[in-house]
Amino acid sequence: MAEAAAFQGTGPSPARRWLRRTLTVAVGAPLLAGLLQNPSPARAAEETPVSRTVDVSIDTLTPSAPVEGDTVTVTGTLTNRGKRTITDATVNLRVGPRMDSRSEIDQVARRRGFRSDSDPQPLDAPEIKVPRLAAGVAQDFRISVPVADLDLGDEGGVYQLGVSLTGQTSDARWDRVLGIERTFLPYQPEPTAKRTQVTYLWPLISSAHVSADTAADDQQTPVFQDDELVQELRPGGRLDEMVTLGKDLPVTWVVDPDLLASVDAMARGYRVKDGTGHIAGTRENRDLAQRWLGELEKAVQGRKIVALPFADPDLASLAHRGKAVPGSLGHLQSATALAGSTVETILHVQPATDFAWPVEGAVDPSIMAVATSAGARKVIARSDSIRDDDLSYTPTAARPIGGGATAVVSDAELSTAFQGDMVRAETSTLAVQEFLAQTLAITLEQPQDRRSVVVAPQRQPSVSQAQAMAAAVRGLGAKRWTEPLDLVAAAAAKPDPDASTTVPRAAQYPKKLRDGELPVDAFRDMKTTGDELSDFKVVLARPDRVVPSAIAAINREMSTSWRGRTTAAAIYRADVQDVLRRLTKSVVLVDKSALTLSGRSATIPVTVQNKLLQDVKGLVLRLTSSNGTRLKVDGNTSADLPITVRAGHSQSVKFPASANANGQVSMTAQLYTVDGTPYGSPMTFSVKVSEMTPTVMLVIAGGVLLLVLAGVRMYSQRKRLAARAAEAETVADALAEGGTEAGIEAPSDGGAASATADGAGQPSDPEADTGSESGDPSGPGEKVDR
Repeated sequence: MAEAAAFQGTGPSPARRWLRRTLTVAVGAPLLAGLLQNPSPARAAEETPVSRTVDVSIDTLTPSAPVEGDTVTVTGTLTNRGKRTITDATVNLRVGPRMDSRSEIDQVARRRGFRSDSDPQPLDAPEIKVPRLAAGVAQDFRISVPVADLDLGDEGGVYQLGVSLTGQTSDARWDRVLGIERTFLPYQPEPTAKRTQVTYLWPLISSAHVSADTAADDQQTPVFQDDELVQELRPGGRLDEMVTLGKDLPVTWVVDPDLLASVDAMARGYRVKDGTGHIAGTRENRDLAQRWLGELEKAVQGRKIVALPFADPDLASLAHRGKAVPGSLGHLQSATALAGSTVETILHVQPATDFAWPVEGAVDPSIMAVATSAGARKVIARSDSIRDDDLSYTPTAARPIGGGATAVVSDAELSTAFQGDMVRAETSTLAVQEFLAQTLAITLEQPQDRRSVVVAPQRQPSVSQAQAMAAAVRGLGAKRWTEPLDLVAAAAAKPDPDASTTVPRAAQYPKKLRDGELPVDAFRDMKTTGDELSDFKVVLARPDRVVPSAIAAINREMSTSWRGRTTAAAIYRADVQDVLRRLTKSVVLVDKSALTLSGRSATIPVTVQNKLLQDVKGLVLRLTSSNGTRLKVDGNTSADLPITVRAGHSQSVKFPASANANGQVSMTAQLYTVDGTPYGSPMTFSVKVSEMTPTVMLVIAGGVLLLVLAGVRMYSQRKRLAARAAEAETVADALAEGGTEAGIEAPSDGGAASATADGAGQPSDPEADTGSESGDPSGPGEKVDR
């Protein structure tokens, strides 16, 4: 009847339709769930969409590398990221089968959601019940299980360990995996016969903080660009944490000598730039620096230390950009020479100085050539640069690359294991577990062979990154499948004959790293500063007060720490140039005003001023005439005179000059070093020449002679007149007193006397030869008889 009814077009009753739908849902829901948990082969690689509704974080896993008899404890947090409440949920552990390769570990580490084809079944026990987890709510969990219940086998190995939450939501009333997190459980109950030798580099490197300037005191107190280094030295700071953690770890210390020199300068007393001047560093900061150096010195005693070239120069930038600028390689050589003595003086240990460490271990032929040119016979490379794609195992790090040089190839995965944000406990824990798993997998690749692996982490780990690194190194402390080895010994290890020794071509160098290199202009600035320093130091009585700090500053300009800080690097280079130029301009020629030179010869003074706190010597002052025909200097167009000027004094030099013609002459004074290199800027002034010719000199001499003769004549005339006046007065007196007795008659007419005592009126003199005497001076040209 039902068939007849359907045939006749009569539909089922509402009750039957409801029953049919209910049965369809009841039967279809489990089938759908099965499809979701067991995807088709075409979708096997896809994760279940609902498996990320809950964020499962694994915050701790102890012990990180369990042995037989241990109990594994996992703690973490469950966070409902969905929009609906989760009910009737359980938290389970899922332990997977033994992993056979490092690539399998990589695949598991990249998974995010639940995968039924690869994630193992949950353990029956233990199990945590979560009756209700509201949307947006987080709940902590703690779950423990004895190692014996994990079924890890007797041989040991690396196992996947997952924590999952299975539950329901209001819109889907069936159990399914709503969230999962995976990590790794390295299990090696007994030490392996051949343990892998692990070399972990522990870098003590910072950015440049010291300027080229020094205070004007006897101690030459260094001046810092900023006071940021103090923050790294404080308890809990980055550098403080590196020393605190590293002192108890079997690591190789890789040190930038500039960092030691900077902290040592702080401990002795320093100044910090403050606007246009600088202020003294505080006593508290000095104490911090002293404490840190003391702790470091104790930590490195008896350990291997590798000293990088001073200020950790960027070898890739130098190889790709700097070689185009003459003299750039000389800066690397000076940085290398300075490294050993700096470390030995401050820490009282002798470091290895024949290692080079390019950025991120990326190398090409030019980088290798630059690194070895400064004496580094061992270059720390990385396995993603010098690759071993044809090998199914991890070879020993040391590789001979020809010319007596060795590439120490660090493992890329282990070296980058702790990059990124390690502040979250989950991130740090997962990184540590993966690191330990990778090292065990390396050992199990070739258990019959002992190999050497090097780990070269980021240059400046943060505090959280350093803590994660330390946890990983401590996790290897049991020495069940690894043993520590210092870098010097790792570089000398017997190389694997099948390992690659091919340095990649320049075209294979990563573009991202090339884009971050110092520009060519940076090396041009260094050359300019270096040339100015070379010219300046030869004139100093005590070059040791200037040269070391300037060379150190130039080395800092090449630092790897400038990557990603282009503007800051340019400012630092400009500051170094300004400091040196300010010093060189402290020895200057004093400006002169225009001079007038009258006569055929004279001297021209030129003054040199020295504002430095030390004497300058070895300078030659040259004075040049623009017109040698009109004015010569010491008989030539120019003349040179040596000069030495005491500290804080001025010194004048006098040049003999001779004039041949009247007119204006431009004079140029220039200082030179003894090798003929111009020093400072020239100084120009003018000389006005007013020459006295022979004719003019003769006329002047004749005029002077006439004046002298006229004076003599006037003097003679006045003397004669005075004598005659005296004689006439004497005669008059005689006549007045006794003229009759002498036989002299006075004229009767009262006229003048006409005779003398000798008788008047000689026969040969018919008349008197002169008239009455005049008391007036003689007229011009008048002849005077004596």
